[in-house]
Amino acid sequence: MYLMHREIPDARTWTRIKQIHAGWSDDKKYYIQTNDGRELLLRLADMSQYERKKWEYESVRRLIHMDISMSRPVDFGICNEGRSVYTLFTWVEGEDAREVIHRLGPSEQYRLGMKSGEILRSLHEIPAQIQSLSWAERYNLKIDKYIANYRTCGTHLKGAEQVLKYIEAHRYLLGSRPVTFQHGDYHLGNMVVSGSGELGIIDFNRLDDGDPWEEFNRITWCAKESAEFASGRIHGYFHDQVPELFFKLMALYIACNQIASVPWAVSYGEAEVKNMLEQAEQVLEWYNGFETSVPSWYLPS
Repeated sequence: MYLMHREIPDARTWTRIKQIHAGWSDDKKYYIQTNDGRELLLRLADMSQYERKKWEYESVRRLIHMDISMSRPVDFGICNEGRSVYTLFTWVEGEDAREVIHRLGPSEQYRLGMKSGEILRSLHEIPAQIQSLSWAERYNLKIDKYIANYRTCGTHLKGAEQVLKYIEAHRYLLGSRPVTFQHGDYHLGNMVVSGSGELGIIDFNRLDDGDPWEEFNRITWCAKESAEFASGRIHGYFHDQVPELFFKLMALYIACNQIASVPWAVSYGEAEVKNMLEQAEQVLEWYNGFETSVPSWYLPS
């Protein structure tokens, strides 16, 4: 490890380096402590990812003025004799929100959900960078790819035709959608809760620009753990004034995510395929076979 990071400025001040194995990223992640007590997150990626990682770093720098608990960019560069690209972030202290949420009562789960929605709304105030295609053009291309990959992956999703029917019937909703900054993977698994109950947001490595409401496509991972948190997230985002159109678009994005998740899971083995198929069945139940656009877990404000 020392040979990999020795070219990073101030690496000589690091007194503790611990690898982090959680998450799906291809990056190697390390918890760092320095001799003056600072805590950092180090991400290492292959040099072939340089342009993407540079873009991620510069994109996250656009958030540094925001008053939220999050991983803040510290440094970026090349190390490991030109074979790796590194990014340093501040460390966000806290425990995995998926673990914490089950130790809390319904009202506290809802409070954290509200806070997560408020934070997400503030992230979406960051304007998108220039895009050559409209959102409808970009996302319809994604849908076509998702469906093609699903049909050739060899694994059948229960209720797939109902999901696909909903997608085709609601593509028209993609027209005239705004485009903003996106976290890219916003759910309980990328949140931490501090000892004082403060919610922190981590892992911005899937950030992108897109329809802000697309960020609710992974709310299924929140609803699976806590209906109160997931409902609070929606209410906090909209300040309790949830437009009817939102639920139709959220259902569209969730439906697309279910179709896309199956071929994705195949590459990770049978256990992950089983996990995704089980989640897809649960989603189908929440949406009554996509006969409704409001999921059964949703708790009105």
